[in-house]
Amino acid sequence: MSLDNNKVACPMDCYDACQGQMIDENIKGSKEHKTTNGKLCVNFANLLKEENLSSAIFQGKKISLDESLNILRDKLKNTTPSNTLFYTGSGNLGVMQSSTKNFFTQYGSTLTRGSLCDGIGAAGIEAGRQHVINPPIQKLIDADIIIVWGRNFSVTSSHMYNLVKDKTFVTIDPICTDIAKKSKIHMQINPKTDYELALLFTRFAYMQDLEDKEFIEEFGNGADWFFDISRNRPVVSYEATTGVPLSQVNDFFDLIQNKKVAIMLGLGVQKYFEGAQITRCIDSFAAYMGYHKQDAGGLWYLSDSSYGYEKQFEVKGNNKKVSIPKVDFGSYDLVFIQGGNPVVSHPNTQKVIDGLKNTFVVYFGTTLNDTCEYADLIIPSSSFLSKKDLRLSYGHEFKSISNIVKIKNENTISEYELASYLIEQFGFEKLKSEDEVISYYENHKPNLSDFGTFNFIEEVEIEALYKDKTADNFYFITAKAKNSLNSQFAKDNFVYLNSATNFKDGDLVNISSKNGSAQFVVKIDDDIKSDCAFFFAGNKYVNYLTLALEDESSFSAMYQEVLVEIELS
Repeated sequence: MSLDNNKVACPMDCYDACQGQMIDENIKGSKEHKTTNGKLCVNFANLLKEENLSSAIFQGKKISLDESLNILRDKLKNTTPSNTLFYTGSGNLGVMQSSTKNFFTQYGSTLTRGSLCDGIGAAGIEAGRQHVINPPIQKLIDADIIIVWGRNFSVTSSHMYNLVKDKTFVTIDPICTDIAKKSKIHMQINPKTDYELALLFTRFAYMQDLEDKEFIEEFGNGADWFFDISRNRPVVSYEATTGVPLSQVNDFFDLIQNKKVAIMLGLGVQKYFEGAQITRCIDSFAAYMGYHKQDAGGLWYLSDSSYGYEKQFEVKGNNKKVSIPKVDFGSYDLVFIQGGNPVVSHPNTQKVIDGLKNTFVVYFGTTLNDTCEYADLIIPSSSFLSKKDLRLSYGHEFKSISNIVKIKNENTISEYELASYLIEQFGFEKLKSEDEVISYYENHKPNLSDFGTFNFIEEVEIEALYKDKTADNFYFITAKAKNSLNSQFAKDNFVYLNSATNFKDGDLVNISSKNGSAQFVVKIDDDIKSDCAFFFAGNKYVNYLTLALEDESSFSAMYQEVLVEIELS
């Protein structure tokens, strides 16, 4: 196989969007891809070890692929389209994966809107800049100081981190993460007070005459209103609510003064009802300092990777849409789940399970997961090594190409093939060819022009979580693990608590919220704030505690808008 045709794009839900190469029957990191830089991360390595589905399953029994497709076709033909739900996860983020949505849109299924991940924060960023586009990665490389805000940068973006690992870091996080331990300053902030810290920073910037007056005059809209919000309370009051000492804020401004500053903003800050306002406050502080228009630095979030591209499989439809966190699976006659594991990843696990038990569930993916236990029909998707695809990154501007480097298991079917089969069976408008779609994304260079006007947040109405917190409950926090990705790979079903809580390693505890309860085994870790209960994403039981409700602006899940109580079982 020629080196031009051995590229492999990692399909997983990561910022880095690695690109590999098949060399002598082994996948190696691509040296030509700037962020991958010749090395594979642990998640890509784990993916290559996964045991993929090799047979379709119907009601617990293995069947042929053709039989599974016939069952799906007949079931769809005998079901009212609006009584079916098309639900996709983020198990594969290649551009070809959306081909199936084309069929279900033409068919008339109910679709989801909103996000289980980044939608809340994206709404806040977009309100200020009109889009969610990250600066070129070179501006990160050229920065002097990197502020890691609610993001375990060295774990969730290991390749991007390797490009800047020798920089000076500041971390803002309730948890003493890996990157916090490498940082010059770690502000161990109280949960859901990030907007208050951003306002405090803005107040300090003004007092020290550090705001970027030229940026504000040329691009800013509403900067005076934003500053007025920051000065409507005594400075010392911020120390009490955020948990960040004013002396540490002074040290912070001494460190960043006259420096090129990059802010790596994570998902942790926005998992709340008013999360869009929180991220907008942080982005407004960055704008107040002029970081968005400098030759180095800026603010990075989870960007809209498809911005500037025409969606190649999009088709117009009048489909009903339901807010994804509020989905009631049991209200549909058929639920088609692609590349997702809602039994673990969706809020309110008990409601999810109860719903799946009361409908016909079709699962389409590469591996068995917890959701498969409730699936009537399982259709195996082809390995990412056996289908053409292309990956756009939400962490940087580079693309990753995927060629066919392994012969496909004939008992499996790609997303494009399944969509094409169903479209033919129902007589719908055909898809563009695979080569045409891949070629478009490979050769199209979107115009990622910067914003012309920045709209500062002018009003903040956020209900502080600390107002409801008592001495008997804990803030609820989740984050990604080092050796797993959400519900993939290694399982970690522990709750992590500070030793000051007086619980001990191995204690079996019952944790409850307004939504529900579950049992966990305790692991003591003093990297966790004493008033926080910490869980890794993918914990099988954690979403028994979360609410199936949406945020105020983006139809998205707000996992951390909850306080929990902990008792020995």
